[in-house]
Amino acid sequence: MSEKPRFHALDAIRGITLLSMIAYHAMWDLVYLFGVRADWYRSDAAHLWQQSICWTFILLSGFCHALGRKPWKRGLIVFGASVIVSAVTLVFLPQQRILFGVLNLMGLSMLAMALLAKPFSRVNPYLGLAVSFALFLLTKTVQTGTLVVLGQPIAVLPEALYANDITALFGFPGPEFFSTDYFPLIPWFFLYVTGWFLYRIFARRGWLNVFAKPNVPVLGFIGRHTLPIYMAHQPVIYAVLTVLFAVLK
Repeated sequence: MSEKPRFHALDAIRGITLLSMIAYHAMWDLVYLFGVRADWYRSDAAHLWQQSICWTFILLSGFCHALGRKPWKRGLIVFGASVIVSAVTLVFLPQQRILFGVLNLMGLSMLAMALLAKPFSRVNPYLGLAVSFALFLLTKTVQTGTLVVLGQPIAVLPEALYANDITALFGFPGPEFFSTDYFPLIPWFFLYVTGWFLYRIFARRGWLNVFAKPNVPVLGFIGRHTLPIYMAHQPVIYAVLTVLFAVLK
């Protein structure tokens, strides 16, 4: 079996996004764990920064789904990593616990697409992209109990949907639910599927070679090792900041 070509630009994009996420989380630690005042971090600009990171990661993960081998294995590994993150935060940092965070979303999306790829491949990719992205936008505010179009609420969802932590997995958090990192299947799986259909359009049109270059070794290395770096980055950031604040005290 011939090796699939390496699309270095995708690795670089993933690497840049991971570095942006590390910087964002370092600021989160400074503000919420070390008490540094940074009013701008709660501004719309900071929210846009955060959204640019998660949108890119999830869309790119969906785009790259077909490029990876053994999607079941990959999905189980990422989902398993999310369980470890949740367990560690619940035991050691219950006030900053992570339930159904981005790794959980990624792992479950990979597993779901391993099931759905065959039937979805029969859908026209342009139609699939349009419908999945429209569903993402429509359900973006589902956590608040509403469906919104162009900034205007169009429907109020039944309160019965928002029952407990299990319903929170699907985007309907109960009144007691709390997580510092929360990416439920609705709406985010729709963005993952959007990326999957976008890949099919690029493949159909013969556009994938646009990602062959540039090859930036450092960014490429980071982009190829996002999971271990993601798993390690918060403990490393916290340790570095703890030492730094102890020295400067």
